[in-house]
Amino acid sequence: MNTEELNLALVALIEKKAELHTLKYDDARYDEVEEALHDLEDDFNDEYGDFLETALDKVHTDLKSDTDVLLPTAYLPSTPGSTPSPKEGVWVDSEKYPGKEARITLIPSPVRIMLTVGKQVQQELWKA
Repeated sequence: MNTEELNLALVALIEKKAELHTLKYDDARYDEVEEALHDLEDDFNDEYGDFLETALDKVHTDLKSDTDVLLPTAYLPSTPGSTPSPKEGVWVDSEKYPGKEARITLIPSPVRIMLTVGKQVQQELWKA
């Protein structure tokens, strides 16, 4: 796996997602940007999906989570940056953090999977 290419693809995808979030539904460019985002997501999942789903499955298992593993693009943050907010990513139940809101986020530079539990816990769970 070429992690540099994976990182570039992930950054492009997150930037396109952030661009879409800046537009209102009635913006003339909204449909065009949304379609470009969907194309990037499809290409990303086709190219890196198996590799990342294996990593996500391991992370879910390590957390003792019953939550289903989703497509890697579901785990993306809304904006570029190295620290996901407590509301980004995919919610997971975890026996390691009972009764707490835990989220898993796939972030770039370097490509890694982060766990966020409230505002107190941020932990790297996997790195490409």
